Amino acid sequence: MASTVSDRPGYGQLLRTPGAWTFLLPGFAARQPFAMLTIGIVLLVQHTTGSYGSAGAVAAVSGVSMALFAPQSGRLADRFGQRSVLVPGVLVHAASVGVLTALALADAPLWVLFLAAVPTGASIPQVGPMVRARWAATLGAAPGRPASPLMSTAAAFESVTDEFTFVVGPVLATALCTGVHPAAGLIAKGALTLVGGLLFAAQRATQPAPRSAATAAEPHRSALSVPGVRVLAITFLGIGAVFGGMQVSLTAFSEEIGRPGVNGLLYGVFAAGNMLAGIACGAVAWKSSPRRRLIVGYVALTLTASGLWAVHSVPLLAGLGLLVGLCIAPALISGYTLVEDLVPASARTEAFTWLTGAVALGQAAAVTVSGQLADAHGASTGFVVPLIGTALALVTLLALRSRLTPRLQGRTVARGIGHREPVTVD
Repeated sequence: MASTVSDRPGYGQLLRTPGAWTFLLPGFAARQPFAMLTIGIVLLVQHTTGSYGSAGAVAAVSGVSMALFAPQSGRLADRFGQRSVLVPGVLVHAASVGVLTALALADAPLWVLFLAAVPTGASIPQVGPMVRARWAATLGAAPGRPASPLMSTAAAFESVTDEFTFVVGPVLATALCTGVHPAAGLIAKGALTLVGGLLFAAQRATQPAPRSAATAAEPHRSALSVPGVRVLAITFLGIGAVFGGMQVSLTAFSEEIGRPGVNGLLYGVFAAGNMLAGIACGAVAWKSSPRRRLIVGYVALTLTASGLWAVHSVPLLAGLGLLVGLCIAPALISGYTLVEDLVPASARTEAFTWLTGAVALGQAAAVTVSGQLADAHGASTGFVVPLIGTALALVTLLALRSRLTPRLQGRTVARGIGHREPVTVD
């Protein structure tokens, strides 16, 4: 049971925070391409190779690389400062995207594309977590200053922003790839990352201070040592399977019916459901525990995903995709909220990046398997991947739910997807 009235301060008050727009606008431009990468790779490589399996495999390599390197990027940003990590990272990422695009257009062997996808994924700028860290530095608790009540509003706002990028990004990439040139999606992605990332890094006034030398020298306890974080990481693999399976299978379905342009619309409807649910969850003052909400959300996600493979018309697929999207945000928000109760503040950034990496890893596996199934048996079989991924994650969640009992008392805030990205609140 949840009340429908929240005493959370409004978004208007949040956006009047001094200095907020200086990092919000460039941050939005820099994080927008995050949602364009996978679909951009899939559409380009499928065009040059004719295989969804190959396209999914290349996208999967970039996703695995991101999953492995994202926690390290966040840790370095905490220690040395965001600008020190972001500027070289943005330059490397833009160059890596350009190399991967050129190699794909030159019909390079698949193994060469795999090699090029490694730095492309590893260098993805973690702008979303950096934006959240700036909110925390601006509004969070500090010596002689209590945390602002606007912190929970900022968390909800970031949730909606994340969902919005996953509405706009894939639609934009698909429109560019199908209407301009198969490489246009990746080229635009690299350009947006470069310009937005450099502008964001230039905003030094709102950048959180790096950790002191004394703090950095203290022994570090990994967030993965917390049993609940390991359970959540496994659970979030299933959410990644939904994103990856939907991206590839919707693309294959659109090609199969001879209407490639409808792919952006279908994925946009799916992502819009995710965004709407994020807005609603952020507006509710929940009374039920986040663990219960996570389980309920996963049950609903598994049930809605179970019908995807049997749908063969655009309107029905759009409607069911909307329902699937509506079920993702509640599960993600509940999982991220649990982290704040399970993990000490000193390890939360790492914990959130591990969950972000788990989503990316699940997405990487899903695009590979869905692509191979679509190649061999048709687009409909690719939709089996979201079902299997969510079902396995639900079984794990139910079996190990006792490990999600909070040991620390802490404030709970709404958090969004996606793929999601960390926030540090001290």
